[in-house]
Amino acid sequence: MPTRTASAKWEGGLKGGKGSFKGATGLGGQYSFSSRFEEGPGSNPEELLAAAEAACFSMALSANLEKNGTPPTSVDTTARCTIEKVNDANTITRIDLEVRAVVPNLDQDSLQRLANQTAETCPVSRALRGNVQITAKAKLSS
Repeated sequence: MPTRTASAKWEGGLKGGKGSFKGATGLGGQYSFSSRFEEGPGSNPEELLAAAEAACFSMALSANLEKNGTPPTSVDTTARCTIEKVNDANTITRIDLEVRAVVPNLDQDSLQRLANQTAETCPVSRALRGNVQITAKAKLSS
């Protein structure tokens, strides 16, 4: 299995500093205290974690739907990653997934059941298990 690589650089103090990150594929961006803990412009680690979870989950749910005999036409996932203070430490506490899927010949309850299973078993979810609460709300689309 492959190992993926990314790097980050931070310059300056916490509140006045600035950072950048870059992945091996060219994915990259800028981040700051303001973009992470306030509503300032730029990216942040939580956005990257949300993107990783959404991408992993969408792919894994597609695989689980296919194994179920109901391959999807599409799976569209939005992930919301929450960071908050826990015992005076900034902590990523939850990722909420909102899923819309086009899946012929599948009912809503089955989609939700498979989405819940996938939220427990996709590789990113497994890496976070025990530390971050992950929820999934799935809806069939047409």
